[in-house]
Amino acid sequence: MTGSRERWTRRRFLQGLGMAAALPWMPRLGRAASGAVNTKPIPSSGERIPVIGLGTSRTFNAPAGTARSALAPVLQVFFDRGGLLIDSSPMYGAAEEVIGELLKATKHPGVFAATKVWTDGKQAGIEQMEQSRGLWGVPRFDLMQIHNLRDWRVHIETLKDWKAQGRIRYIGITTSHGRMHDELERALGAERFDFVQFSYNLEDREVEDRLLPLAADRGIAVLVNRPFQRGGLFDKVRNKPLPPWASELAIASWGQYFLKFAVSHPAVTCAIPATSKVRHMEDNMGAGYGPLPDAAARKRMVEHIGSL
Repeated sequence: MTGSRERWTRRRFLQGLGMAAALPWMPRLGRAASGAVNTKPIPSSGERIPVIGLGTSRTFNAPAGTARSALAPVLQVFFDRGGLLIDSSPMYGAAEEVIGELLKATKHPGVFAATKVWTDGKQAGIEQMEQSRGLWGVPRFDLMQIHNLRDWRVHIETLKDWKAQGRIRYIGITTSHGRMHDELERALGAERFDFVQFSYNLEDREVEDRLLPLAADRGIAVLVNRPFQRGGLFDKVRNKPLPPWASELAIASWGQYFLKFAVSHPAVTCAIPATSKVRHMEDNMGAGYGPLPDAAARKRMVEHIGSL
């Protein structure tokens, strides 16, 4: 969920439910759930990470000044509610620089730093990754991903070397485009990746057929981008109440409904919704608590959305 479309659809959605006038209620969506945050293991290591992370496409591409300072409480809510993994890319404009500034301005026990290499050529990739590390201000990245498969056969060799040297912890590859799924499948079959990232949500379930089973078979952690279909899912449920049984899954909003569906797939490790709003971050992080839907509940969720 990113950009102006996300802000419009989610705001209008809340207004349609009559919630906008009761904004003090909104943060309680996240705090209402009790207990420990849900985590899942990274198959290649067994290390566990929270099921809700943070994407920064568009939302963290902010100019210096007020726009950036307004993101500090957003990131603080993320950490306060148990967030760990932050995902970015040189493709996202000033996002990496903003992250670096905000990490210094927020209180947190640590961060699982994930970014991407997005250029052609070995040396250009090395220089870009070093620049990203400087912008974030981290000693090393936990996860370095090849963005949209760009020059992946070249970059994978550098990433394998860096992982062996301890300069990065995990290697990944990404796409947010269905047209690249065939090439992504070939890459996952040819090399040993720790992570793969692609789009998955209640309206875009293509990856259930091949990519999610392949990731499970090969022991690859899955990061889910666009869990709200860039806000399109909120259009579908505008002015519609949650089904009564949603409370059984500690789901207090449609945003949590969509996120819990995504992260409850057995092969999915973490979803990375993007937002620049405190109230949306509170809501998103609430999806990391309480029971996750089982197979029967997931089927029910799909059928309900299909009936709207």
